[in-house]
Amino acid sequence: MSDREDPQTRHVVVIGAGIGGLSAALRLAQRGLSVDVVDMAGGPGGKMRTRSSVAGPVDIGPTVMTMRHVFEELFADAGTRLEDHVTLHADTILARHWWPDGSSLDLHADPGLSATAIRDFAGPKAEREFRRFSDKARRLFEAFDAPVMQEPAPKLGALTAHVMKTPALIPAMAPGLTLAQKLRLQFSDPRLQQLFGRYATYVGGSPYLSPAILGLIWHSEARGVWAIEGGMHRLAEALHGLAVERGVRFRFDARADRIELQGGRCTSVHLADGTRLRADTVLFNGDPKALHDGLLGSGPRAAVPKRAVAERSLSAFVWGFAAEAVGVDLAHHNVFFCVDPKVEFGDIAKGRMPRDATLYVCAQDRGGTARPEGPERFEIIMNGPPGHKATDEERETCRTRTFASLEKMGLRFSPVPDDRHLTTPADFDRDFPASDGSLYGRSPHGMMATFHRPGARTTIAGLYLCGGGTHPGAGIPMACLSGKHAAAAIVTDLASTSTSRRTATRGGMSTASPTMANAPSRSSVS
Repeated sequence: MSDREDPQTRHVVVIGAGIGGLSAALRLAQRGLSVDVVDMAGGPGGKMRTRSSVAGPVDIGPTVMTMRHVFEELFADAGTRLEDHVTLHADTILARHWWPDGSSLDLHADPGLSATAIRDFAGPKAEREFRRFSDKARRLFEAFDAPVMQEPAPKLGALTAHVMKTPALIPAMAPGLTLAQKLRLQFSDPRLQQLFGRYATYVGGSPYLSPAILGLIWHSEARGVWAIEGGMHRLAEALHGLAVERGVRFRFDARADRIELQGGRCTSVHLADGTRLRADTVLFNGDPKALHDGLLGSGPRAAVPKRAVAERSLSAFVWGFAAEAVGVDLAHHNVFFCVDPKVEFGDIAKGRMPRDATLYVCAQDRGGTARPEGPERFEIIMNGPPGHKATDEERETCRTRTFASLEKMGLRFSPVPDDRHLTTPADFDRDFPASDGSLYGRSPHGMMATFHRPGARTTIAGLYLCGGGTHPGAGIPMACLSGKHAAAAIVTDLASTSTSRRTATRGGMSTASPTMANAPSRSSVS
């Protein structure tokens, strides 16, 4: 603290500059608090990061923005507009899907076009099934918006009472069924079962173990998908720049070593270089398992119970590179399905790289208005098991399986990248300590998963959580919303415990919007 700084100013230290931490830091600074953000990486974004290429920085994290209004609200809370900081393009094609039998299907931003495409793809019966599925997804999405996503700490009793007021929701929820089981009842065409089953992976789960209610994720995507010109990392850069303008101090390449407690309350954060940052409040924007495992000292371990961090969500093998692509007409977002998803998820459940995997291909430079010339930027994602330690031989196996599988389906890259362009589950664990490579903390498996995920407040005074491992969960809109929940909790708790005058408020921080809801991004690494 500077000698000239107002001694009554409240200090917040945010550990982690991911989307959740940036969202909270910006809102807290706007309320007049003194905010320091520390991150062991060299820049902002957390998993929203890039790899250099001959075509420019290529995203190797989240690849798509859904629920644009969540970010519009964040920028509005800071007194500005989202469109003044990033350029967005609406994707008219939500995703292009390919199967080994040579069939393909586009899903569109226009729901009527999607229904027509499915009729042409699989017949009138499939179209009717799709319309019923979409209607159920919409009703579930709207029903669980306020009592789950917007609620900082949802309670099972309150949610049960909410459902009982609308008993027609119960069949749509399909309690006791997995997503895969529900889709077998919903769709007669196995290709559509496979397609909509992939939405479980968007929150780090298997369709064979995740609850049927996750079908509502389809509605979050059907409401609109946007590309950020230049790449998703531009959003993190914009939030970082705006936070600096609002007075937030950032320390990159700075590893938090220990959270100090005195009298059971957070008082400071110690960095690996010996720096001690005084803190009235500490906000941890990392995998909650790092606290449970004692990576930030023994004191904070009690803040996160074991059930909040186990079992782990899926990990991934992620390629980020530039090349020229030939053979098939790619959209911005593309999914190349494997032959049998049971084999894929069976391998993952056994802790091994899938022998035959569905591959997501993001053609990053096709998210704008002009078709690129020459090398383009690509991100390819293969889901994988958490905790997997790939050997050099397995890294080469991953390369062979990935690009040979795509070539069988008509897509070829020149040049084919080497394994220096690959991020494995072990690499994720190294870069995001104690995560085991899991991309979203706790897995979504089981009907009670939502209630076991930790919320913003912890049992330790002055210690709060945000990020993809915290409620409301996976995806950049949800990470952003977790930062909002955390900032609101911090401001409320500091006000209620303060024995001195309140800090000056430079701007407002709105309460939860009635339109916020769970909107994970397509990428499994958001």
